[in-house]
Amino acid sequence: MQHLTAFELLTPENWRDYELLDCGDFEKLERFGEYITIRPEPQAVWHRVLPESDWKKTAHVKFIQKSSNSGEWQKWKKMPDQWRIQYVLPNHQTISFRLGLTSFKHVGVFPEQAANWDYIVKSIASSGSSKPKVLNLFAYTGGASLAASAAGADVTHVDSIKQVVSWARENMELSRLENIRWTVEDALKFVKREERRGSRYNGIILDPPAFGHGPKGEKWKLEENIAEMIESVLKILDTKHHFLILNAYSLGLSAMVIENLLKGFAKNRLHIGELYLQAKSGVKLPLGVLGKFSGIK
Repeated sequence: MQHLTAFELLTPENWRDYELLDCGDFEKLERFGEYITIRPEPQAVWHRVLPESDWKKTAHVKFIQKSSNSGEWQKWKKMPDQWRIQYVLPNHQTISFRLGLTSFKHVGVFPEQAANWDYIVKSIASSGSSKPKVLNLFAYTGGASLAASAAGADVTHVDSIKQVVSWARENMELSRLENIRWTVEDALKFVKREERRGSRYNGIILDPPAFGHGPKGEKWKLEENIAEMIESVLKILDTKHHFLILNAYSLGLSAMVIENLLKGFAKNRLHIGELYLQAKSGVKLPLGVLGKFSGIK
């Protein structure tokens, strides 16, 4: 049987509370709700489109890198340290996020992932399962978990950082959702234990970092561990009704790597490609490669 692969360039189209205004010179100018931030962006190797004076005039706050994984925010205009934004899913349900100015440049949401949230909702709606089980690995503050729960799934949310899981729980409560099980654990250890138990999931989402550590010091390196992770994940994916999403944000990683990891397992067409954000200034900001497939037997 010939293996079919489709290549896609995906960007979210339904954000009201987020907008990429411009990017370049290794920075990005973004609007989260009513507040505008400047943050580092290693992919933005080109020159910014808008003049620097416009950036300074527009932004409320800028992140200043102090080390490889930390820094501080310089406030240029009055704004709170925490605020909220919302996203409307394809089923017209709204999910909410508490954002915050963290010491590691993130604010609590990866806006490009909204394209995957839409796919999750549509996949669950067409899954043929009345109460599908969904596993979200490396789940961060839970955007995919919220989307799956809002679509009617029982969700297991796994992340290795306790504070981040608490943040995700807060987002669930803000979104007035339930049916999410919270697990602070190394993702690979969790999957292998589920494999031994004979557990099965109708949907699995993976958004692994390039580097990371589990709660007990377990080391994660994308290039070294991703093949083992995919091999284990596919053993707990339901064979009848399923979908899988694999994101990988790692500089220089090709979508063909994702294709090679997943081909042969997609009963229907395998979709690979890139996630990006379309800036208001006209440029496109690439934000990782992905692969996804779904199947109903």
